[in-house]
Amino acid sequence: MKVVFERPESLLDNKTIYCPGCNHGIIHRIVAECIDELGIREQTVGVAPVGCAVLLYDYFNFDIVEAPHGRAPAMATAMKRVRPNLTIFTYQGDGDLASIGMAEIMHAANRGDSLTVVFVNNANYGMTGGQMAPTTLPGQKTTTTPAGRNTKQHGFPFRMAEIIGSLPAVAFSCRTSVTNPKNIMKTKKAIKKAFQNQLENKGFSFVEVLSTCPTNWGMSPIEALKWVDETMTAFYPLGTFKDIDEEV
Repeated sequence: MKVVFERPESLLDNKTIYCPGCNHGIIHRIVAECIDELGIREQTVGVAPVGCAVLLYDYFNFDIVEAPHGRAPAMATAMKRVRPNLTIFTYQGDGDLASIGMAEIMHAANRGDSLTVVFVNNANYGMTGGQMAPTTLPGQKTTTTPAGRNTKQHGFPFRMAEIIGSLPAVAFSCRTSVTNPKNIMKTKKAIKKAFQNQLENKGFSFVEVLSTCPTNWGMSPIEALKWVDETMTAFYPLGTFKDIDEEV
């Protein structure tokens, strides 16, 4: 019998710790598929965040190192400079990357470090109880903004893909989602391109993926997917904000 669908070699056969309806599992599989298809598993090292994906090493069948909170880009830069032959990627949530790690990601991108960054944006601090994050939408209720995010008091959310895309040394910056098969395929294409850019030493590549958090949002998985499509994408439009391959 012909096999048409199976677990990627780069993905371990372990039980997930993620909540029902969380999109981390989908994004993990996409990353693993891209690494398999590019034939780079033996040269790949991932950098795990502090957050929901803190146990990244339980799911991928290649080397993963654990970074202090927000410091994944700095650790990735160090490894890439010592071992430039390796393919290094960070996998970070919005609290890890856009809050405590904001300086790290901005300087890595501004240097144009040859890295691949997968940024999972679920608009809250998922692991620690659903507090307001730098990406929490205006008016969105969280455990620390029970009346909704007030932009006059709390400031506005950061649109990270646009900010990263504005930097001259960045090779690629885009935003995708995984709410349906079409969006999943677009996310895979973007992540694969981000890895390919690193293999070709084109510079820093950044893929922001809008993701659900049904538990902290107080929604069913289906309601959460709908909220991403109808509410998150209205504030965080999907698309490419920098691609040096398309520049004249």
